[in-house]
Amino acid sequence: MDPAALDEALSRVGDRWSLAVVAALIEGPRRFTDLRDALPGIAPNILSARLRDLEGHGLLIARPYSARPPRLAYELTSAGRGLEGPLRALAAWGAGRGAGDPPRHGCGTPLEARMWCPACGVEAGEDDDRPEDAEVSRV
Repeated sequence: MDPAALDEALSRVGDRWSLAVVAALIEGPRRFTDLRDALPGIAPNILSARLRDLEGHGLLIARPYSARPPRLAYELTSAGRGLEGPLRALAAWGAGRGAGDPPRHGCGTPLEARMWCPACGVEAGEDDDRPEDAEVSRV
């Protein structure tokens, strides 16, 4: 595992509330008050800051739904939706299944988290994702 890549990921979503906000948005867009209600214990100023940070990192977008007064609905981008698998794995680990009791499929087979290429169906190796070699294009 590349420590620099992990540091980069943690700099984007490694605080107490960011992943909780992403998890609350997995089901679809929500308004500020809906998010506040879904995240008991979060202060409104912290929620506002996390929403701004996540938007700045390209993980969510804020869409206006009212001009007067100005109101926004928050929705994950494709990059934000890409956190669903890791969040599910982390939640399973947090539920006590991370150390030897993995989640299971309906047939009883333990599930495995893995990286793979959906275009060619090949599992990715450790050398397949090197940030220093990757070409980044922004639209």
